[in-house]
Amino acid sequence: MQRKTYATINGDILTENVKEIIKKYPDYKYYFGVVKNNAYHHGTKSVLDLIKGGVNYLAVSSLEEAIKVRKYATEIPILCLEPIHLDYIMDAINNNVTLTVESLEYAQKLIKMDLYDTLKIHLAIDSGMHRLGFFDSEELKEAYDLLKENPHILIEGVFSHFATSGVMDPYFDKQVKTFLEITKSIPLKEIPIVHMGRSLTLVNHPKLSFCNGIRLGIILYGFSQSRKEGKSLQSKLRKLKRTWLQKKYKCSKTILENDLSLKTAMELYTETISIRPVHKGDVVGYNTFKIEEEGYILTLPIGYADGVNKSFKYVYINGEYLKIVGDCMDMLLVFSPKKFSIGTKVEIFGTHIPISSVCKVLGINAYHLFNQISNRVVRVHIHENEEEEITY
Repeated sequence: MQRKTYATINGDILTENVKEIIKKYPDYKYYFGVVKNNAYHHGTKSVLDLIKGGVNYLAVSSLEEAIKVRKYATEIPILCLEPIHLDYIMDAINNNVTLTVESLEYAQKLIKMDLYDTLKIHLAIDSGMHRLGFFDSEELKEAYDLLKENPHILIEGVFSHFATSGVMDPYFDKQVKTFLEITKSIPLKEIPIVHMGRSLTLVNHPKLSFCNGIRLGIILYGFSQSRKEGKSLQSKLRKLKRTWLQKKYKCSKTILENDLSLKTAMELYTETISIRPVHKGDVVGYNTFKIEEEGYILTLPIGYADGVNKSFKYVYINGEYLKIVGDCMDMLLVFSPKKFSIGTKVEIFGTHIPISSVCKVLGINAYHLFNQISNRVVRVHIHENEEEEITY
């Protein structure tokens, strides 16, 4: 790599995460690996590790993403979670991409197309998130009947998405009820794949009897979603509130804690490219950080264009946690009381600065952190101790 700023992606960890999830939750037939946005910025090659672990269906947000995934995974089915523009339906067929049909209007246009090969579709149901999907049972029935008449269209699945975790509110149960109410007009049991859940649903609720598929997102990348019960007064008060709300709303059974043993697979590194002495009273960078003691400014070739800024607070270098005192589009400035050599490896997050700690400092969740590490950063994919540099 020309610039020594890179993220390592341990594919073996991703494989073991999937195996652990399926071992703990073995009752599904279809395990969808959600690999949107470059596999949560772990790199598209990571799909091979997820498949090796047991993922048997992939899910992406767009046809463009699906085609990129196809370069690595040639056989596994891929569901596009957003409707694909009808001008590109043939591209979907050619790349074995499953369509989302979310409205009667879309279905009516789709059946008029001259399809020369089988097109798999999943029907999206708006059970309460109000983003995509059928919200009227009669329209769903009309669309289903139209689609069934076309010999080139295979209605392979039906799905929805939960808006809340349902741990302290009745909305999860309401969405389940709404889903069943909307789909009562079609033979749900005859549809091969039914999937409603996501990572939180998997661990927080018992399996829904009518679902045989589960969509796995952030949990694949090392986050178990387990909520440990603390012993502090604040924790006890939260538990009392949760119990009261569950009784008030007559919520179905929820599970907070799980014993999934998962690991994060991404680590982010850079190096020192410049070292300069500074003295008390000197100012540093655009934000004119004022130096309070003798020391050194370490310049690192990573900045907010890469997704890292001074809000990260600290970096780790050779046993030292050092403060970030300035940021630029392409560089960070770090203060050190002692001198380091140019080319010294720097950890942004990894073994010594866990991703969970960075999220806490930034006040964001792992979804946002992963997706803000830009594709300018080279991904070094690790598999069985072999490394491959990949630029996406």
